[in-house]
Amino acid sequence: MNVLFLFLSLLLITTTPVHRIHDDIVWNVPTNEKMVAITFDDGPDILYTPDILTILKQYDAKATFFVVGFRAEKYPDIIKRQMNEGHEIANHTYKHLDFRGKSKQTIEEEIKKSEDVLYDITGKRPTLFRPPLGYYNKQIIDIAKQRGYTVVMWSKHQDTYDWQNPGTRRIVRRVIEHIEPGQIILFHDHGSGSRKQTVQALKEILPILKEKGYTFVTVSELLKHHPNYRDLNL
Repeated sequence: MNVLFLFLSLLLITTTPVHRIHDDIVWNVPTNEKMVAITFDDGPDILYTPDILTILKQYDAKATFFVVGFRAEKYPDIIKRQMNEGHEIANHTYKHLDFRGKSKQTIEEEIKKSEDVLYDITGKRPTLFRPPLGYYNKQIIDIAKQRGYTVVMWSKHQDTYDWQNPGTRRIVRRVIEHIEPGQIILFHDHGSGSRKQTVQALKEILPILKEKGYTFVTVSELLKHHPNYRDLNL
């Protein structure tokens, strides 16, 4: 009896779809149009975010900023500038907590508090969410969806690891060598240490991709090309 139970349990595990959670997350958008979404996590930053906005404006590039709520409270004028210049403001929680081991209540509070802060500043509620540190599980995804969010990560090979300060050349090379239409590229406009390499890399990446025929759109604009667009929480 115990052997049969073990067999049935193993069968259930091996036949249960393991990709189910992934289906509720946007990693990239299949499209033949040469467009990509540039995203920035963890800001705003009083030093680096304004420089990034100036570079984006120079190349007519729109980006999506996954904002930390308490930093938005600290620098509301930067958030307003982002919005006024046509960029997208998205939710990256209030304090950027590591959600591993956290309760449902804590996760809900972190998302809602950031949402309320961004609404107070912009008059709009964000519709996109990215969990801190890129960590997610079913509980996190379900909470975000219940609050009306589409969960957005980033494309394979398009994590620039700029937070590690690997060198401007490595950041540029990683993006350019792996670029494909519909990708979501991950940068950071705040974090421990300097973001000077991010700023410099952006100065080099944008003209190269523009020369290749790419346009730079917000994640929501990119999602309009998603085959399951109507099923997403937009």
